[in-house]
Amino acid sequence: MSKPEINVTPLIDVLLVLLIIFMVVTPVKPSKFDARVPSEPNNEIVAPAPTTLVVSLDAAAAITLNTERLDANAASPGALVVRLKEVFSARKANMETQRTVFIKAPKNIDYGTVAKIVDAVKMSGAVPISLQIDRLD
Repeated sequence: MSKPEINVTPLIDVLLVLLIIFMVVTPVKPSKFDARVPSEPNNEIVAPAPTTLVVSLDAAAAITLNTERLDANAASPGALVVRLKEVFSARKANMETQRTVFIKAPKNIDYGTVAKIVDAVKMSGAVPISLQIDRLD
């Protein structure tokens, strides 16, 4: 009685056919990836839209709304809240619904000071509130 053996010839034939298929298909796939690299930024400052509200803090924590210097600072932002409420009520009378406010502060201002300004802007009814970043130096 002879011991049964596995005939591997058909298996080798199938493997060779698969090898040939993979050798033919491989050059078809792309050999490079085209990436769009951003250009160098120009240092032009873009003027904001007329309806954009930007609350700016300076190094002394004084508050400016767009170009209007307010009699307020980070410790007492009451004048900012009053002025923003006036702007929002005027916009409501003109059927405008935009209440977006951007807050811009120098990097050397501490987090607590900026948080107070964010709270004051929230109290005025602004939605949404965003932080503006000009340069990432």
